[in-house]
Amino acid sequence: MKISTRGRYALRLMLDLALNDRDQYVTIKSVSERQAVSGKYLEQIISVLSRAGYVRSVRGALGGYKLAYPAGDYTVGMILRLIEGSLAPVACMEDDPNQCPRHESCVTLNVWRKIDRAVSGVVDNITLADLAAEQRASQA
Repeated sequence: MKISTRGRYALRLMLDLALNDRDQYVTIKSVSERQAVSGKYLEQIISVLSRAGYVRSVRGALGGYKLAYPAGDYTVGMILRLIEGSLAPVACMEDDPNQCPRHESCVTLNVWRKIDRAVSGVVDNITLADLAAEQRASQA
């Protein structure tokens, strides 16, 4: 499994909103400047996050984006799966139940299951609030 630039930037974007959301809307331009990422690229990502209901938006001079829910309600896994799709290490792990004709006799399937559980165990147990707290602590 390899997380794409799009997935990494989506996580950075959401973290930026968590860190800078003081009951105000944050502009993509300001996120772009802080994160050193193209505003056009962030606009593509924020539209996916917005359609999924992860962020709220307001148009106009005082407009921008903010998290739709508290930072503790978002896990890294939620954000990455929205942007990346499945985080399964191999394609045959994406089906439930497993559709591979060899799944009953495939001993490597156990390896893929362990990898999948390990990755999910990490990304599903770290929230944006956790990352924001870690970021603030590193800047203190």
